Amino acid sequence: MRKITSIVAALLLFAGNVFAVDEATQLFYTLRTKVLTVKDYTADIRLKIDVTYMRIPQLKGKLFFKSPDKMRLERNGGLSILPKKNINMTLSNLIPTGQVTVIDMGKVVRNGKTLRLLKVVPEDELSNIVLTKVWIDEANTLALRTETTTHNDGTVIMDLEFGKYIPYALPDKVTIFMDLKDYKLPKGVTMDYNDVPDAAAAAKAQKGKNQKGTIQISYLKYDINTGLSDAVFSKPDNG
Repeated sequence: MRKITSIVAALLLFAGNVFAVDEATQLFYTLRTKVLTVKDYTADIRLKIDVTYMRIPQLKGKLFFKSPDKMRLERNGGLSILPKKNINMTLSNLIPTGQVTVIDMGKVVRNGKTLRLLKVVPEDELSNIVLTKVWIDEANTLALRTETTTHNDGTVIMDLEFGKYIPYALPDKVTIFMDLKDYKLPKGVTMDYNDVPDAAAAAKAQKGKNQKGTIQISYLKYDINTGLSDAVFSKPDNG
């Protein structure tokens, strides 16, 4: 009798684990479906770049996006730093497509909120994404943070804040943590070391391999799913 009870308990535990895995996978697919409902958008943005050794004025402009990976920035004056590749400018390119394996890492608390942490591994061997970690607000089905490791672009970390456009999973603000070796500087950028305590150290940091910084993008207004033409993206970015 005791042996039968142990077998039943083991089967119930196995079934519970299977259910947890299926639930986590479904949560990821629901999130991904929500993100991918946005086929294109035009957004008025304010962009702030924070680099310790460089003074860069705040940028305003328009950001054009068309699924899956077309993007163009039209700036209104000022200077901008753009990634050589646009992978880390939009959430839809930071989560794997196709079949995936989802690993449920359980509940975590971040910035006072209880979130569900998932690790997502694409099953497509040709995918540029190796692994994505997603911190999910389950109540609203929103990704509040992603950490994506790629074959070609290193690791991209992005924090997202939501407000007016929650039904589309479009953020009001995004903070991208970047490695500057993957970014191009616009022509005419001048370095200003006057505000840095050690100008020599700042100059050395500029030449180093581990240059870090952040890009903050505030989305002031979206026009969503208007059917943007591919011709919009044939124009060069301002930079």
